[in-house]
Amino acid sequence: MFKKILIANRGEIAVRIIRACQELDIKTVAIYSEADENALYTSIADECYCIGPPQASKSYLNLDMIVHVAKKTGAEAIHPGYGFLSENLEFAKACENNGIVFIGPPSEAIDTMGSKINAKKIMKNANVPVLPGREEPIEDPEEVVEIAEEIGYPVIIKASAGGGGMGMAVAYNKQELKEVVESTKSIAQSAFGDSTVFIEKYLENPRHIEIQVLGDKYGNIVHLGDRECSIQRRHQKLIEEAPSPIMTEELRKKMGNAAISAAKAINYYSAGTVEFLYDNGEFYFLEMNTRVQVEHPITEIITGVDIVKEQIKIAYGEKLPFKQEDIVIRGHAMECRINAEDPVNDFVPTPGVIKHYRSPGGPGIRIDSGIYAGAEIPPYYDSLISKFISYGNDRDEAIARMKRALSEYIIIGLTTNIPFHRAVMDELDFKNGNISTHYIEEHSEYLKENIMKYAIEANDEEKLYADKIFGKNKQVVAIAGGLNAYISSVVASNKNIDKCDEKYSEEQN
Repeated sequence: MFKKILIANRGEIAVRIIRACQELDIKTVAIYSEADENALYTSIADECYCIGPPQASKSYLNLDMIVHVAKKTGAEAIHPGYGFLSENLEFAKACENNGIVFIGPPSEAIDTMGSKINAKKIMKNANVPVLPGREEPIEDPEEVVEIAEEIGYPVIIKASAGGGGMGMAVAYNKQELKEVVESTKSIAQSAFGDSTVFIEKYLENPRHIEIQVLGDKYGNIVHLGDRECSIQRRHQKLIEEAPSPIMTEELRKKMGNAAISAAKAINYYSAGTVEFLYDNGEFYFLEMNTRVQVEHPITEIITGVDIVKEQIKIAYGEKLPFKQEDIVIRGHAMECRINAEDPVNDFVPTPGVIKHYRSPGGPGIRIDSGIYAGAEIPPYYDSLISKFISYGNDRDEAIARMKRALSEYIIIGLTTNIPFHRAVMDELDFKNGNISTHYIEEHSEYLKENIMKYAIEANDEEKLYADKIFGKNKQVVAIAGGLNAYISSVVASNKNIDKCDEKYSEEQN
């Protein structure tokens, strides 16, 4: 097994990977920007190094610096987590060229799936269902009108290199189509450096369902069941659950087999996720994420498979320790992404310092986070505070536990989207599993009213807890203060500023 791994990420996913490494008796190297100097993950890694200023382009996206630190510390492998460089072809190649194992799929798979047009062609050849459209770049404005009329409006124009919900727009008629093509090309060029776009049929009320796959380097591939990810805002997932409320054994088998076919078509290994749109009994390939997903914990809970540890073992060259028939799904899990953003004011980001923090517990509750009382949510990165996960014997119990635990979750010092999650858990269509990717828009009036109710309640609770629990209870304050001091001391002790500054100075010259 690897002796040392560098984690090329930050926040809760860095903590998650470090924990997996600790269980495998692997030493860890953390990297951090100046904005993350006092982050929790830097205190639990065996070594940590500053790699640059707060801007991601000068730190977490600086692949040369990251590879340099890996080589200097003797790290045999790099785990990229999700986001940042996790699906970056050049980073995967840089690892390979420097004799460092990239804990992810082969660079060829990243390259193939990085282009939505190429991915769709390959999926079609592998008999994986794809949306009606054209698997070619849009060149002729008149031709795209003909295609749209052939498959029927509405249609969606997508950036081939797009991701994260960016670079896509819907057209409902010929006039809109021409405008959408030009605007999407412009966005694609600006955001991804590639103006290539293509056209597909737009499903107006689909569900977003994905299949988790694991494959080793010997051609063995299994799926770990499904996840429902339909609760989204601007194509960004907010609530996920496993399994999907509509899933049957027959449908899971069909979608699972399609996901395995997709992975085999590109000789895939490591953890990956094949995403589908589901509508009126049919499902269609959307894209494949060649990395660990934010929502991987809910699959871990219902299958008992530690996906991050399996990723590491696969990268080392071990075979999968199970076959498809060994994967058994038990119970129901749900994940709420707790973000530093204000749901009352159009989810505007609310970075800042967490003054007081208390995480709930009890049966069926898991929290993946990288924060503590006194931690800062900086404005430079994603506003994720934690991934809040509940588990129950069935969906009703998972919702009940989520509602209970959300009401216990105390974060004082900045505004969070907890009121949004509490409002969704109360809503009847959500309780009944009647959801789609347009759930938030369709229930905006109900959600707005109940978000406000819970936001007011949170404000009142903040005053109560700040005084009663965190103010008058000197013992709690002393413990929190001692913990923060301990974290700071550990952070200072395992950082190697000299080594970092040496390289950083070289970069400036």
